[in-house]
Amino acid sequence: MSAIDYDAFREEVRAFALRACPADIRETVAANRKIGRAEWSRWQRILYDHGWGAPSWPVEHGGTGWDVRQRFIFDEVTAECECPPQYHHGLRHLGPVLIEYGSQEQKERFLPPILTGGQWWCQGYSEPGAGSDLAALKTRAVLDDGEYVVTGQKLWTSHAHEADMMYTLVRSGDGARKQDGITMLLIPLDSAGVTVREVRTIDGWHHVNEVFLEDVRVPVANRIGQDGQGWEIGKFLLDRERLGSANTAPLTQYLRRTRALVRDALPGRDNEVRRRALEMRLAQCEAELAGQRELGRRAVATVAAGQPLRLQPSVLKAASSRIQQRVSEIALEVQGAVAASRYSTTGNEAVDGVEWVQNYMFHRARTILGGSNEVQKNVIARDLFGS
Repeated sequence: MSAIDYDAFREEVRAFALRACPADIRETVAANRKIGRAEWSRWQRILYDHGWGAPSWPVEHGGTGWDVRQRFIFDEVTAECECPPQYHHGLRHLGPVLIEYGSQEQKERFLPPILTGGQWWCQGYSEPGAGSDLAALKTRAVLDDGEYVVTGQKLWTSHAHEADMMYTLVRSGDGARKQDGITMLLIPLDSAGVTVREVRTIDGWHHVNEVFLEDVRVPVANRIGQDGQGWEIGKFLLDRERLGSANTAPLTQYLRRTRALVRDALPGRDNEVRRRALEMRLAQCEAELAGQRELGRRAVATVAAGQPLRLQPSVLKAASSRIQQRVSEIALEVQGAVAASRYSTTGNEAVDGVEWVQNYMFHRARTILGGSNEVQKNVIARDLFGS
């Protein structure tokens, strides 16, 4: 087997991204505006037609068969080219779970539409009172004549209003630990008894929802793995979700755009003191980001060597979320006087620069979603010092 020329691969990805990603989608990404199913699905179909639909999947399931370094280069370069990241719930969350734990029938049924972008998924994990403490979930699933009858509520369910299906953790039994008796089910969102309701957030974007489940019948064939195996499967998924922070290119692009905002919005000698103070803060963020980039590369090398990641995903997630917040704070300080006073949670289309305000509001949640930073610190402490 010949050695991979990673520099040539990087240039191949760059040339394709600049040529193939539609200009309107790249413009939306560059302007920090929210993208939705329409843009993501169009870009996914382009990647699929090129044979790059699933960079992290093995070839036998329709993936590229790339090694972990190639996958990292792909994510980094496409972000540098202002292409959107691939929609994660199907490709990077559920897809690997199905490949690892799913039945052959489930793989044949669900993997192809994920690859093409034709089927949209959301994650039903968090509940009222069971967010970071996921093991405290209360949504109940009771077996009845070959089906689970599911009753409960999910909260903060991103993109449920656009999704066709939800992969979710439910409580199907009890045990000595809270983690016992949890099962993963795949639930069509058009099932009888499912209600999706928008959760209004201060950024003005619609991306999270409540999902109510009232006696929803789910075939046992839609269970991944065995009954009670959900905690193991959920941890498998979350470890891969948090490794996404190893790709610092999107945050690097956001910092670059913020630096340009500071330069353009505060020109001349009259603004020099303020401009230089903000540029110094951005330089500090950039230095931390350089460290984050190196940590990410080490995490990628760890995966490539087949070694356990241990605390690395938690370190990456906690650090990147704080950098994102600090950069967005600087952007708001510059743009706030212009846009924030006219900002509302609806009707912002005509407000110039409102995307900076919305990004600031959205990034407030970065230290909570995907496992709060407090939880990540506990994970890190247990790994370093023992429980």
